[in-house]
Parts: sequence; structure tokens; C-alpha cells
Amino acid sequence: MKKYTLLCAGLCAAMLFTGCKSSESAYKQAYLKAKQQEELQQKQQEEEAAKAQTEQEQNVVVPMEEKAVTETQVVDNADNIPVRQETVSVVAGSGLKNFSVVVGSFSLKANAEGLQQTLNNQGYQAQVVVNNNVSPAMYRVVATTFDTKAEAAASRNSLQERYPGAWLLYAK
Repeated sequence: MKKYTLLCAGLCAAMLFTGCKSSESAYKQAYLKAKQQEELQQKQQEEEAAKAQTEQEQNVVVPMEEKAVTETQVVDNADNIPVRQETVSVVAGSGLKNFSVVVGSFSLKANAEGLQQTLNNQGYQAQVVVNNNVSPAMYRVVATTFDTKAEAAASRNSLQERYPGAWLLYAK
């Protein structure tokens, strides 16, 4: 009986020690899973960086289409002075040169002629032109007109003291 008790105690002890051992495999699995997630995140970051670099490389300026000189109209804007291009026809005045200084825009012709008269009284050779490409048609009052942009810009700068909304017009 002592032998059986001793044998049973030994078997119980063996089962106890084998059942209580730490499960290294569970820790190992958790570690491997965390490692895989970390590697996946790293790959995604690398892919995003590569994609961003590819997009940046694709944002290259496309070369301009070449045209013959006779087909191209060049308007100098190296000095960054804004110039508005409009197709206009002269209503009252002697005619326009390339660049003009507009000091007023009106939808009524009578208002434009009134400002023209005021400018003529001040010594300018003002003109009224009409732009029929907009609705309603706009009557522009041109105070001065020049062949070069630089001269027109200088005139606009002096006229802006009296007429703050003065702007440059390139007549097509």
C-alpha cells in the first residue's frame, strides 16, 4: 500500500508539474504576431513614401507646344503689371494704340461720355470704347493710350491718385 501511495503521489506530482509549466508557445505566438504587425506597418509606410515620391516625379511640367512666330501673339508681362485683354471698338475718340489706361467702366453710354468730357477738360485726350463681348455691353473710358506697356503703366500710376480703379487694357 505504501508503494501504491508513493506511486500515486509520484504520478500526481508528475501531472502537477507538467500541467503548471508556462506555455512558452503562447508567448512566442504573441511575439510573432506583434512582429508581423510591425513589419506590415513598416511596409505600408515605405509604400506610401514611394508613392509620394512617384507622384512628385510625375508632376513635371510638360513642354510647351511650339508654334510659328506668325501664329503667336506675345504680350510682355515680365514686370508683373496686370493687363486685361479685351476686344473693343472705339465709340468716341481718335483711336487706340496697343496699351491704354482705363479709368472708368459703365453700362450706360451717357455716363461714359460724361467722364470723357471731364477728362478732356483736364487736358487728356479721352476716348470711349465699347466691349460688346460682355453682357451688358460695357463702355470703357480710356484716359491715355500708348504703344508700350511701360509708358501705359507709368500713366496709370499717375492717374491712380485721382482714379483709384485705373487699369491697363490691351486692345485686341
